[in-house]
Amino acid sequence: MILNDLLNIIESVAPLERQEAWDNSGLQIGERNADIQKVLLTTDVTESVVAEALDQHCQLILSHHPLLFHGLKHLTGATPQERIAETAIRHHLAIYSAHTSMDTYLHGVSGRMAQVLGISNYRILVESGDGYGLGVIGCLPQPLPVAEFLQHVQQAFNAPWIRYTLPADKTTVSTVAMCGGAGAEFLPQAIEQGADAYISADFKYHEMQSVAQQIIVVDMDHWVSEHFTRDIFAELLFSHVTTLISRSDASPIKILNQKSKI
Repeated sequence: MILNDLLNIIESVAPLERQEAWDNSGLQIGERNADIQKVLLTTDVTESVVAEALDQHCQLILSHHPLLFHGLKHLTGATPQERIAETAIRHHLAIYSAHTSMDTYLHGVSGRMAQVLGISNYRILVESGDGYGLGVIGCLPQPLPVAEFLQHVQQAFNAPWIRYTLPADKTTVSTVAMCGGAGAEFLPQAIEQGADAYISADFKYHEMQSVAQQIIVVDMDHWVSEHFTRDIFAELLFSHVTTLISRSDASPIKILNQKSKI
């Protein structure tokens, strides 16, 4: 299939004009008239993911996080981004990223988080117009005691760890807001719209401390909150081209505790 046709399928639900101004979603490397037979799906574009794509004879890497946020000033092999770009160009390997363009889609990253928790009646948390926006909010099928809710979150996301606040007056959770990736900036909207809990990633101490008695904040690993993007890509493209979910794609963050082995 021609790359441009595949990208039209992605952009039909995640149009590039819906990405945030600071973002760089879109075609990172490659030519739109290239023939694509096999696609590797990943959250991040790393050197190991590129090696896997070449080993699996893929012509396209489709990622959530962009390889390039800022322009490269040289290609000397000094950084992973430079080496990846050089390798991709040399082997005619295309790279496309749907980052905040996919984040703003109702059934994108945050919507998939809601589905994983069993929430089907979700809506956009912070609207940007025409049914697009960031984060979602909805109700659990039935209220859960707080401890049971926290266990449900950790198990549903298969999260190696979560951090959370525990307001003294919260005994059950019904309404849940969530945002894939770093969504601390949307805490006020979650509180304003009556969420009992807000799930996202990369919270700072004072961001959690400032609302600790207002809402249950659940902080998890960034990659854990967003790796569902690969499944969304697969569902969009499976009938058009062969898709593989990367086995090399994983969170770079490890946790050391008393039971850990290094």
